[in-house]
Amino acid sequence: MKAVIPAAGLGTRFLPATKSTPKEMLPVVDKPAIQYVVEEAVEAGIDDILIITGRGKQSIEDYFDMSYELESVLHQRNDYDTLEQLERISDLADIHYIRQKSPLGLGHAVLCAKKHVDDDDFAVLLGDDIIISETPCIGQLVDQFRAREAPVVAVGEVPREAVVRYGIVDGEPVGERLYRVRGMVEKPPVEEAPSTLAVMGRYVFTPEIFGFIEEVEPGRGGEIQLTDAISAYNRHHQVYAYRFDGRRFDLGNKLDWIKTNIELALTRDEYREQLLEFMRGKTSS
Repeated sequence: MKAVIPAAGLGTRFLPATKSTPKEMLPVVDKPAIQYVVEEAVEAGIDDILIITGRGKQSIEDYFDMSYELESVLHQRNDYDTLEQLERISDLADIHYIRQKSPLGLGHAVLCAKKHVDDDDFAVLLGDDIIISETPCIGQLVDQFRAREAPVVAVGEVPREAVVRYGIVDGEPVGERLYRVRGMVEKPPVEEAPSTLAVMGRYVFTPEIFGFIEEVEPGRGGEIQLTDAISAYNRHHQVYAYRFDGRRFDLGNKLDWIKTNIELALTRDEYREQLLEFMRGKTSS
């Protein structure tokens, strides 16, 4: 199976930081956000990854490439621990790139992967959603996909007032954490939302989804919505939703990014105690 990571967004909610730095390259504790996503795919056994980039995203390609000058300096300094970390990044997977030339929405970004995916089943992981779990979230979806032989989307419960920010699933429970999708709606008004099950940025598809994306009419802002293509597919073939086991960190805005850094830093032994002391106001540094 292949993985597709859309990372072509402009990151306007993070300006001015993203004027010259892709949102996906903003650090979360000590590595860029997109590395967490790539590592999730690799941990699930997926090593053929296509990243959909856009203008100004060259640093993503540079990051996952070798850095001969830096590695040479580290070797001269006998800093083999850091050198090993850098070499691991460039050896994570076979990573390919294609550019989404116009910001036409998530559906269009996924469609850009059509030639690379070819006739294979594939996973989609959004580049600005970090999910921490014992079993990789995308691996949980792949298991369900293989068991049901049908596309699966990851969902999680959100507060009702938050449904306006997500694609929302109308689902019928058919197993532990598993729902048969009856319908989906993108960012519905609170009073019209069919549930509080929100799509959480992880999907597993058959290549047939591309035909439905191609038929979707552009929506608000002229964008092609992936949710609309999934809904169209679901009218002909069954789609399932899986409430994954894990914790999702949304990097949708500056405050969410700050919270994610703090929460993930608190999970690290080398930072936890000093950070807690700082937060309690027990240190002046």
